[in-house]
Amino acid sequence: MLAYIFRRLFYAIPILIGVNLLTFALFFVVNTPDDMARMQLGVKRVTPEAIERWKVERGYDKPLFFNAAAMGVGQLTQTVFFDKSLRMFALEFGRSDDGRDIGNEIRTRMGPSLAIAVPTFLLGLYVTVSLALFLVLFRATALDVWGVVGCVMLMSISGLFYIIGGQWLVSKVWHLVPISGYTSGLDGFRFLILPVVISVVASIGANTRWYRTLFLEEISKDYVRTARAKGLSETTVLFRHVLRNAMIPILTGVVVVIPLLFMGSLLVESFFGIPGLGSYTIDAINAQDFAIVRAMVFIGSVLYILGLLLTDISYTWVDPRVRLG
Repeated sequence: MLAYIFRRLFYAIPILIGVNLLTFALFFVVNTPDDMARMQLGVKRVTPEAIERWKVERGYDKPLFFNAAAMGVGQLTQTVFFDKSLRMFALEFGRSDDGRDIGNEIRTRMGPSLAIAVPTFLLGLYVTVSLALFLVLFRATALDVWGVVGCVMLMSISGLFYIIGGQWLVSKVWHLVPISGYTSGLDGFRFLILPVVISVVASIGANTRWYRTLFLEEISKDYVRTARAKGLSETTVLFRHVLRNAMIPILTGVVVVIPLLFMGSLLVESFFGIPGLGSYTIDAINAQDFAIVRAMVFIGSVLYILGLLLTDISYTWVDPRVRLG
């Protein structure tokens, strides 16, 4: 097991380098350091001296990939790519283009993102799996048919409709919770109720149909017929046998999502004014702040790779037949 984990982590290094290289190349296809300087300085007529001074202060005065003026290894190390990308493997994210410490911003904004993402994840998983089991319990009945129709209707509605409609109905009409904003501590609970509920409702349709399909596939197998032949009730068959044997495909989707919870929700945080990592990324994209975008892409890649590794490890806990060499 340990050898497998170390091998997967070793494979992750070239993947992360490739992701950084691709992100770097795509960003500078659209923007040059001079364009970034003009945008950050925020004036229409910027002198060449001010641009050069900004580039020197931010470390963009070197060549992007290859420094022909340097000697030996310095041709690769004395570049913007090396300074801005490879040092992130030591979790040194540096400063944003407006001068703020990116690492401190990430640590500060991680809390609000988790405050929304964790309840949404746990509550959504509980609700959708329960609804799927309920529909399978009454399969081939009118309740199951209308349940599937309801899921399709929920899937067909844009997530923006849930956000805007929820803000209008719950906050503006009923005045139950604030329409947007965030505060720390217990008082922040009232700011989180509506985003969490809307996120769960928006995911019910697709996830319930997905889990229902998994359970229907399992319920037609031989071990289920054997369990019924032993006199077990339908609820016992569903919860003790079907649910347990359907855990591998469920874990495939669930465990991968867990690390990405740290990244926050782009839409929800932006519309509700939550100062999390999702809104932080959106603001960086709008401001074309390459330092922040690069850091968030790198963190997302690391978390996704860790999620895939956790998925493989969790298989061995759910299914004893799975063994990792």
